[in-house]
Amino acid sequence: MTIDPVKLDKLAQVAIKVGLQLAEGQDLVMTAPMTAAPLVRRITEHAYKAGAGLVTTIYSDEESTLARYKHANAASFDKAAGWLYSGMAEAFRNNAARLAIAGDNPMMLSGQDPDKVTRAMRANSAAYKPALQLITGFDINWNIVSYPSAAWAKLVFPNDSDEEAVSKLADAIFKASRVDQEDPIAAWKEHNANLKKRWTWLNGKSFASLKYTGPGTDLTVGLADGHRWKGGASEAKNGITCNPNIPTEEVFTTPHKLRVEGHVSGTKPLSHNGALIEDMQARFEGGKLVEFKASKNGDLFNKVLDTDEGGRRLGEVALVPHSSPISASGILFFNTLYDENASCHIAQGQCYSDCFVGGKDLTQDQISAQGGNTSNIHIDWMIGSDKIDIDGVHADGTTEPVMRGGEWAN
Repeated sequence: MTIDPVKLDKLAQVAIKVGLQLAEGQDLVMTAPMTAAPLVRRITEHAYKAGAGLVTTIYSDEESTLARYKHANAASFDKAAGWLYSGMAEAFRNNAARLAIAGDNPMMLSGQDPDKVTRAMRANSAAYKPALQLITGFDINWNIVSYPSAAWAKLVFPNDSDEEAVSKLADAIFKASRVDQEDPIAAWKEHNANLKKRWTWLNGKSFASLKYTGPGTDLTVGLADGHRWKGGASEAKNGITCNPNIPTEEVFTTPHKLRVEGHVSGTKPLSHNGALIEDMQARFEGGKLVEFKASKNGDLFNKVLDTDEGGRRLGEVALVPHSSPISASGILFFNTLYDENASCHIAQGQCYSDCFVGGKDLTQDQISAQGGNTSNIHIDWMIGSDKIDIDGVHADGTTEPVMRGGEWAN
């Protein structure tokens, strides 16, 4: 497989020095597919060079996962490794950093029984919640990066040989992650500064809601009381500034779970749990997604939305210019980490408590009272394009342009 070892090493350095800004003596909990071992080894090396206490990696394996769907008894799909997630939560409470390497085949479960997939996902989400809340609550520094596995690469570039597909996907990952540049760390510093200008402007406006208009879209997303916009580098509750997502092109905040009205059309397919959900259309009333349709796998996504009470309400709204590098690449990555950074998007489910003024000190009840949503799921789907206009709506009803034709209006 043709993966530039120099750029792969730079990606590992960016994960530690930009993504996590790992602190001296801090432990690191990493999850990764076995195929990503070359990147895991480089990240582990750079973590210890940065003074890590202990690096622990938990590997997943596609063949082992599929064996469960082929041979496990029915009761298996209502179980999850709660003991593992409890241990991860304990590590995070003790200030361990979290790093996830994405690289699994996004369509791995496409041929499996949708009911089993949904049940397994629901059980896993419930078991993972204690650890997930520490991540979404930004208690610790965390980061996601990606590795170009052959199965994923062939999905993105189906007409190429395995080697060519991996090489192309690797190059796309390196470019999106800014490690194709001579000094990636300096490039990230500049990029974070540009994102900060955007969210600083939005925070200064304190819009009550955002109004989206375009083909198949007439949507008003109310923003949570006391919301704040973020993007790029952020300071976690443990005092460490990190870049949770590499790559990232978004600025984002928390919508009000009761104040979303209208209809919206998806602008890119959503790859979720082995299914590609296409031509998504949704209607919201009183903050709740009351009607959802898709030309493909709509029934499956409706089941996911019914995971819990908060699944049909929004937990995130994010703005991304249509001209973002990931959008400009023209590549559908079948991976939300990338595809969400090609387009404005919204997320069903759990909100980020740090997207509130003083969010680090708010209780869950206070966050809920201000409009923050709670759920076991957090699923982003793309609603932006070069045909979408967005206006900021002030509390007095006056409006001003935020985006025109998918680009920043100022």
